[in-house]
Amino acid sequence: MQRPRCCSTSAIRSAGAFVEVSGHVVVIGAGVIGLCTALHCAQRGWRVTIVERQPQQRDGCSFGNTGMIVPSHFVPLAAPGVISQGLEWMRDPGSPFYVKPRASWDLIDWGLKFWRASNAGHVRRAAAVLRDLSLASREMYESLAGPDNDFGLARRGVLVLCKTSRALDDEAEVAKQASALGLCADVLDAAAAAALDPGLRMDVAGAVHFPQDCNLVPERLIAGLQSRLLAQGVSFAWNTSVVGWRLDGERILAVKLNAEAEIQADAFVLAASAWSSALARRLGLKIPMQAGKGYSLTLTQPRQSPMLCAVLAEARVAVSPMGSALRFGGTMEIDGLDESVNPIRVRSIVDAVTRYYPDFAPADFEGVRPWRGLRPCSPDGLPYVGRTSRFANLAVATGHAMLGISLGPITGQLIAQILSGERPELDLTLLSPDRFH
Repeated sequence: MQRPRCCSTSAIRSAGAFVEVSGHVVVIGAGVIGLCTALHCAQRGWRVTIVERQPQQRDGCSFGNTGMIVPSHFVPLAAPGVISQGLEWMRDPGSPFYVKPRASWDLIDWGLKFWRASNAGHVRRAAAVLRDLSLASREMYESLAGPDNDFGLARRGVLVLCKTSRALDDEAEVAKQASALGLCADVLDAAAAAALDPGLRMDVAGAVHFPQDCNLVPERLIAGLQSRLLAQGVSFAWNTSVVGWRLDGERILAVKLNAEAEIQADAFVLAASAWSSALARRLGLKIPMQAGKGYSLTLTQPRQSPMLCAVLAEARVAVSPMGSALRFGGTMEIDGLDESVNPIRVRSIVDAVTRYYPDFAPADFEGVRPWRGLRPCSPDGLPYVGRTSRFANLAVATGHAMLGISLGPITGQLIAQILSGERPELDLTLLSPDRFH
């Protein structure tokens, strides 16, 4: 089997173009991370096959989210104060962050690692990495949108709305950290916040405006990526689950689909979202992750629609205008790979909307079908991006939690650079898939 040819970084720089390789790469997972990875690999000359356990018409984590691209989200999920806040929220199954108690060693192990990572030093180290990833991805979305902008990229920023003065003080501290990182952030009183979005009545103490944030329509993004990939000759294996691997020492030869079927390739990318941990275990790799279930509700004809995206600070609910529609999404529920809908969690989103936007009422959401998706959450709040040390031809791209859309393009480019022998343009040390071994 022919291996891909690799060129040196200096040759890449002098040529000013992609490295041309020959070889076959299998990408496991057709979410936004897998699709972006396939796109960048195909652009470099790889023959690409995407293996997806769901059918083409699906509604996974990359579809019903709020479509935000958020350089403002530089604080990882594992941060000081999250543990104590989480323990308080544990008493309320409708809280923004809820861990459903269950007998699971994986959950206990994940929780201990989360606790160890929830410190100020980790936040300082992670913040610059998340900032750089988000800004790079935002720039790539600008190019991807082009003049047609078929996935509705909107560049108006995000308002973090605060009901209380205490929350506004907390968010003002985040704004200071953002400014120290070179990001734009403005702290506003209630009147100034209202002036930025005059067509919408808000009941808030104030807000922080992050003008570099933007949003898109995720369903249209996914459809557009799939069309681009098909046009470039990428193959899709829908309704196809990977059940194992065929190995030759420290090299993967094929993914097994059942007792007899397999797909051979030169390189493999594990981008199977919340299902990645189980597939990694079959290789003897430890990639700890929990599925964080989130929900969204989309009003196709809202009574009012904001011009800007918003985050309802205390409720942890995101608000995203998408053309004539308006989507509300939020909550983080750690409950294994359970894809059922918990009506208590959905109701908490509706209650939050009516508290911040008094012109909305629960009746506006009657008959609206809730969407749910499982976000892949690492214990330190950082994604896994990079090559494993055990298998030379395996790269991992998962664990992005709520930042899958936000970090999709840059993750795909970094993985393609690694597989093609290029030097990654960003330091991936903190994102190593081996960091918990």
